[in-house]
Amino acid sequence: MAKKLSTRDLAQIALFAALTAVGAFIRVPLPLIPFTLQTFFVSLSGALLGARRGMLAQLLYIAVGLLGIPVFTKGGGIGYILQPTFGYLIGFVFSAWLTGWLVASLKELRIMRVFVCILAGLAVTYLCGVTYLYLMTNLYLKNVMPLGQAVYYGFIMTIGGDLLTLYPASILVAKLTPVLRKAGLIESL
Repeated sequence: MAKKLSTRDLAQIALFAALTAVGAFIRVPLPLIPFTLQTFFVSLSGALLGARRGMLAQLLYIAVGLLGIPVFTKGGGIGYILQPTFGYLIGFVFSAWLTGWLVASLKELRIMRVFVCILAGLAVTYLCGVTYLYLMTNLYLKNVMPLGQAVYYGFIMTIGGDLLTLYPASILVAKLTPVLRKAGLIESL
């Protein structure tokens, strides 16, 4: 049975949901899919909060956006499900969970090991995002987009920026986690 969430847990979940929303507005416009800092905060939510709480932070972020609060890159509301980029948001949930689970399994928090865990989570985000982009564009919007074009715009155009921001996230996790645990701000995963 899952452990009951404490007030601290709820505050941390809300904080990382809010940070993910802030990350949506720190962006570099690119064709179709903008590069944002969302993946940075998604990775931190999983790595610092753990699989369950990191996932809950991303679910909260999505719920707030679907309720109509404009926290997504192009606004908010239930209709956002029909945006070709919504798959990345779905991917955030699984990415935070996988990153948290993998980081928790590490015996030592070495930067490169944390980076590999974060990259595994990022792969899930891109798998969900590119798949959804391809399907929504072709099936719902009725625009012809070959799979190669979806991979180009949905992955190749943005992966460089993600790699540049996620390596510093790995450093933060490896260096801050012991300090945060000692201060009692996060629990051992």
